[in-house]
Amino acid sequence: MARKAILVLEDGSVYEGEAFGARSTTYGEVVFDTSMVGYQEMLTDPSFAGQILVPTYPLIGNYGINESDFESRQIQVRGLAVREYCHRPSHWQSTRTLHEFLLAYGIPGISGIDTRALTRRLRSAGVMMGIITSELAVEEASEELKSLPRYDSVNFVRQVSTEKSYEWQSNAPATVSLPSLSLRGASATKQSRIAVIDLGLKYNILRILSQLGCRTTVVPCTASAEDILAFNPGGIVLSPGPGNPTLLDDITDTVRNLIGKKPIMGICLGHQLIGTALGARTFKLKFGHRGGNHPVRDLATGRVYITAQNHGYALDADTLKGGLEVSHINLNDGTVEGLQHRDLPILSIQYHSEAAPGPLDNMYLFERFLEMVAENRNDNFGGTCARVY
Repeated sequence: MARKAILVLEDGSVYEGEAFGARSTTYGEVVFDTSMVGYQEMLTDPSFAGQILVPTYPLIGNYGINESDFESRQIQVRGLAVREYCHRPSHWQSTRTLHEFLLAYGIPGISGIDTRALTRRLRSAGVMMGIITSELAVEEASEELKSLPRYDSVNFVRQVSTEKSYEWQSNAPATVSLPSLSLRGASATKQSRIAVIDLGLKYNILRILSQLGCRTTVVPCTASAEDILAFNPGGIVLSPGPGNPTLLDDITDTVRNLIGKKPIMGICLGHQLIGTALGARTFKLKFGHRGGNHPVRDLATGRVYITAQNHGYALDADTLKGGLEVSHINLNDGTVEGLQHRDLPILSIQYHSEAAPGPLDNMYLFERFLEMVAENRNDNFGGTCARVY
């Protein structure tokens, strides 16, 4: 017989269901994601570290787990809450079930709950802490939750970043093909070395850079500006990642010391750190942006792109300084979705240009970044550009 489980929120709400995955107790910030597919990519996305994931799509696990769609080396979520878990997946690449996947990494799940009602509560009240358990009674779980650290107080980047620098192998399996991308003008694909600062890196960023001809070196979040520049990269990518950007003063200082030295692209958390390094402030969104269907307008062209997103914080547009300008906005709530610098080769986006899961509308941003790398290489950039902030 199925074992009973409960999800208890900090406001006292209780959702009863059945346990699957590991039989243990877990806690985290409860967030929902609106992507209809891609649960394996979501589970292994480091930006979900410290969180309990609630997919809004009702059936999860129907195509199993494969060996190609990992976005990091392991499951990153703390727990998974679904409406219906599929016991018998059907897909030619599947090697195990979702239950077996969660069990292998010690992650508990709960199924059979009303995820639509849960999502409505989170949209109304905002994200909140929660606990999944098949071991504790409701009262015990509520008391346990009160004693646990809040999501906003933990530096999750230190937990998910690589400990040592490494080279990405170009023969790693690719989950997307990029037939539409062809760099204009001076080629940036002559084995340009790109340094990627791992703040919670998704592998698809590395796959895409590799397919565009780059040699990619991944460096830990603890690397100093001097450590990173010692690789002599043509450009630097600040990866996405989890948690509260105000806890990352040391990394912000590193970013500040890199500005004006090399072309820089920031994605999600990396975008926020570029903003804070130049004096802007961040704030927490009520329930965040997570999913594969968020509309974003490019202010330069007026074109609307459908984007993949996974973040709970945003930059305050009124605090931007240091030469930064808003380049993209979210059409749902008007928040900042992209930045560019008036004088330096810097671009950043709040959303996920690498998708995985999500639409591939935004791959062109990697092309734009590599064109900046090529242009600045030809102009002997690399330490000679004046700081303007």
